[in-house]
Order: sequence, then structure tokens, then C-alpha cells
Amino acid sequence: MKLKILGCYAATPRTITNPTSQVLELKNHMFLIDCGEGTQVQLRKHKLKFSRIEHVFISHLHGDHFFGLIGLISTFMLLGRDKDLHIYGPKGIKEAILLLLKLGNAYTSYNLYFHELTSKESEVIFEDNKVRVTTIPLQHRVYTNGYLFEEKIIERPLNMAAILNYDIDKLYYNKIKMGGDIYLEDGRIIPNFELTFEPSLPNSYAFCSDTLYTKDILPIIKNVKVLYHESTFLEKEALLAEKTMHTTAKQAATIAKLAHVETLILGHYSTRYGDINLFKEEAQEIFDNVLLGDDGVEFEF
Repeated sequence: MKLKILGCYAATPRTITNPTSQVLELKNHMFLIDCGEGTQVQLRKHKLKFSRIEHVFISHLHGDHFFGLIGLISTFMLLGRDKDLHIYGPKGIKEAILLLLKLGNAYTSYNLYFHELTSKESEVIFEDNKVRVTTIPLQHRVYTNGYLFEEKIIERPLNMAAILNYDIDKLYYNKIKMGGDIYLEDGRIIPNFELTFEPSLPNSYAFCSDTLYTKDILPIIKNVKVLYHESTFLEKEALLAEKTMHTTAKQAATIAKLAHVETLILGHYSTRYGDINLFKEEAQEIFDNVLLGDDGVEFEF
């Protein structure tokens, strides 16, 4: 699992930072999560292959989280894209994007599929045989969701020494990887645990965008491997965080601790602060394993 932060600062634009956008690589998928202004420039800057993006997840319809989407869609068109693009986001995102395309007489050469969200309950919105994506209802000034990305069944690593010892045909390797026992021609049954090693725990990533501090999300993100949680303010601005329906670094750390996550990544910093290390210092008063998101930073888990 690889996470590339393209931008993770709050709404006020600056030449030295970028608004929210990130790319999650999981089980051969490249998911784009939020798409603030300048996302396509960041994709090019960090040499991420545009064509691999087939699913875009937008948390809410504030500009610093989706104003870059129309530009990205247009650039895909200019580059001759022919693969479908699926967009998940709040109801209204289809109307907004299609209106801009209509006014510019710029229709895509590929299929756009909008999956508009309205539920205030957690729901599965994407699933294949490798990955499941579930919404995390958040509390912000407009309808907002975070997203939980989870690997599904992990293939068991093959114990090649044991397999070769039994002279098992390659035809059965996939069956063994998926936990199957093997029946030999002499009638013996070789249990799977003799032919494989224990797999690593499935990767999971929770993206919690702009939100008021809320414990309602704990059952959804419990035991997640990596949690990205907005931390717009430091604790001295806790009243401002509540007023604007955002979270402080300490509150984000409290969520991580209560949810028993492995790693917390902070982001969406207010540009009023000159040093983002202050966010890490505050969060570590509550939760030890804290990483700082920043433009261009890449994490691999």
C-alpha cells in the first residue's frame, strides 16, 4: 500500500502549498482521493501516470477538495483517454461538472460515471475481488464523507520448498494461494498450512476529510492500519475548530487512540501556522505513532 500526498493544506491558496488531494495505490488500483486546485499539476510534477486513475473519490463540495476535478477531466480528454472514469461524491457533483463541460462545449471522449452519495449511514460504494471502499459519514458544514479502503482476502505466500518436495503441478498454485488443500494421486491429503506461510494482515486506509471531532466514526475505522485525519487547528484554536466544524491535532490523535489504529497521518493544516511540526508535537501527547502529511510526501506501508 502506497500513499502519495499531492496536497494537504487548508483552503487559503498559497504558492508554496497545495489544497487536499492524494493518490492511494492498493492492489493494482490507483485511487485519487479529493481533487483540489492544481491536482493535475501535482500529478505531473510527481510523475504519476494519469491513465491509471479510474476511480476518483470526492469528500465534499468545497473548492479546496474538488475544484481541480474539471481540469483533470478536461486534460484526460486532451490526452485522448478512452477508459471509463468513475467519480464518487456528494449529490450535485454531476450537475456541477456537466454544466462546466456544457458551457465550454467540451464533452469527453470517454465515459464518465457519477456515483452520487446522499446516505448519512456508512455504505459500501465500490468493491471488486481485491478491494472494498466504504463511506465514513463526517460532520462538516456541508454533506461530507471520508472513505475506508480495505484489502480483501490476502493470498497465502507459497512455501516452495514444501511444494517442490511433493512435486505438485503449477496448475494448483492458485488453489494453494487461496487456502486450498491438495489431494495427491496416492490418496494423501496435504493440508494447506504445510504448503503456505501465514499472510500479512490486510492493508486498510481511512481518509477522514474536513470534520468536527466526532466519535461516531470509531466503529467504522476501528483497528485500521493507517488513518489520515484532518487537523486544521492546534488546540489553542479549539473554539475556532468547533465553530468552523474542523478538528485539532489533539482531537485527531484522540480518535486514533480510541480506534486503536496503527498509524496516524495529519493534514489539512491551516496556513496561519508557520511550522507544521507543532501539529505532530501536540498529537504525540495523545498518540505515539504520528506522521506529518505534506505536499509531495510518499508513505509506503
